[in-house]
Amino acid sequence: MSGQDFNDEQRRYLEGFVSGVQAGRTAHGLKPLGCVTGAQAGGGSATPSGPDAPHISAMARAEASGSKLASEEKAKREEHPFDAYTRLKAETSAGQYPKGVDNFRWRFHGLFYVAPAQDSFMCRLRIANGILSAWQFGKVADIADAHGGGYSHVTTRANLQIREITAEHAVPMIEALADIGLVCKGSGADNIRNVTGSATAGIDAVELIDTRPYARQWHHHILNDRALYGLPRKFNVAFDGGGAIPVLEDTNDIAFTAVTVKDSASVEPGVWFRLGLGGITGHRDFARPTGVYVRPADATAVADAIVRVYTDLGDRTDRKKARLKYVLDSMGFDAFLAAVETKLGWPMARLDDAHVVAPIQQNRQAHVGIHPQVQPGKVWVGVVLDGGRLTSEQMRGLARISNELGDGDIRLTVWQNLLISGVDGHQARKVEARLNALGLTSIASSVRAGLVACTGSPSCKFAAADTKRTAKAIAEWVEPRVALDGPINVHLTGCHHSCAQHYIGDIGLIACRVPAAPDSEDTVEGFHVHVGGGFGPDAKIAHELYRDVKVEDCPPLIERMLKAYLANRTGKQQTFQAFTRATEPATLKFMIEAVEAAA
Repeated sequence: MSGQDFNDEQRRYLEGFVSGVQAGRTAHGLKPLGCVTGAQAGGGSATPSGPDAPHISAMARAEASGSKLASEEKAKREEHPFDAYTRLKAETSAGQYPKGVDNFRWRFHGLFYVAPAQDSFMCRLRIANGILSAWQFGKVADIADAHGGGYSHVTTRANLQIREITAEHAVPMIEALADIGLVCKGSGADNIRNVTGSATAGIDAVELIDTRPYARQWHHHILNDRALYGLPRKFNVAFDGGGAIPVLEDTNDIAFTAVTVKDSASVEPGVWFRLGLGGITGHRDFARPTGVYVRPADATAVADAIVRVYTDLGDRTDRKKARLKYVLDSMGFDAFLAAVETKLGWPMARLDDAHVVAPIQQNRQAHVGIHPQVQPGKVWVGVVLDGGRLTSEQMRGLARISNELGDGDIRLTVWQNLLISGVDGHQARKVEARLNALGLTSIASSVRAGLVACTGSPSCKFAAADTKRTAKAIAEWVEPRVALDGPINVHLTGCHHSCAQHYIGDIGLIACRVPAAPDSEDTVEGFHVHVGGGFGPDAKIAHELYRDVKVEDCPPLIERMLKAYLANRTGKQQTFQAFTRATEPATLKFMIEAVEAAA
């Protein structure tokens, strides 16, 4: 009997039989026998079924075209990471760290094996809109003590990471997080990452819309649909409600930006989301306007359709070209949006800019310090963190402050810090005193307030330098030497992944290895230095100004750069960003060297 002689009922039987065998092996902590679909078992051409079918079909189309799948794609097909939880638990409880592609698979569970930087796991959470209760925040501190290194990092996706987790503590940690209502599922690898929204959602006097319900709806939509996992590559979605604190939504694959629609004959007036697509600043691109506007109530449906089109069309063979940007570059926005509308089953609204009022200019320093809320008499307090790092004791102290003097919320921001909201204005001084007792503050210079740094070489195998230590050295060197009268963002990233988004900083540093001395084969930590980056209405990719600057030379260099700006700007209204964009690189270098010569 040939494979073509199996009828549909026989093929379904074979699919069930194979699934039963695979499930049995998984239950005993064994790897599956390999990817055997019903069509392969029966020798026929039956299409895959179930939530993984769109991904399996996309892989098959790539192979049918003569292309070779990336190893990560083969790994997902051979054993879906969610089906390997029993094996993950068995291996880690025996003290085993992942080998080969299992290091990729375990990231679906929020666990990153970070050797050789550290012989341990890092665990990344999912926190919708970056807001969690003070009770949860304090419990995360307890979990970090029990299973990790006793500290956490606030990330550039308004999220938390816990580090120094030994193998045997890995699964107990993620299960303990689930017990307090926090999850890690899909926080790494080829999945939709933590959904970000306005840090001041619901408390901001200038916001157009509270992003919390929309971020939360999308968060739970992802968690409950397996078809939204295992994408061609990672995927980011952000909601900006028009509040004071930038969300950096234009650095995401999908950017929902709240705007006001007026005087339109085609749609009802009010607050809509402007749809941007394809942001990935590590690849030097922002989410570009599509001309499409989305009713807030439809945001999840639209995002879902976009992700499903990306699932079908994303590159499964070249990891460097697998992000949404490259699908858009290949087929164009019009064709992509037409495919999205086909998935949706209805046309999306398109509006001319004349019918749209953009939100007000955001405050680049509203994430630190004390600011009035829309609620009368209340303020939020933006707490400054050292490179996003918090000890467990500091976390518990912050939770107590929020419970006793605030509204019980902890609001993480994409600027690697947090807000305590709902504080009575007359209690702000007391909050600052209690922050000081924890070794923290809400008061920061322009330099310290705008510092963003990725994890760096102590904790990441990709990083070429200790970014957090360098960021701290920059702040400590520059603060007593330069008196700035406006905001400045200095972003330090350790590798080409650009987790700290150095391309959007006023000053952006990307780590490299620098010759220790002329003609030496030995290398030391260093950075390439970029200037002129921006986001939102001022979006632009920064351009390189200096190469191969040794790490110890970076703080004095940035001091000279800022002094050159203050000495040569056209007036106090000219920002550092505008100054560096208006000045030719050779001229800018001359000005900087003149500062050094005058010292």
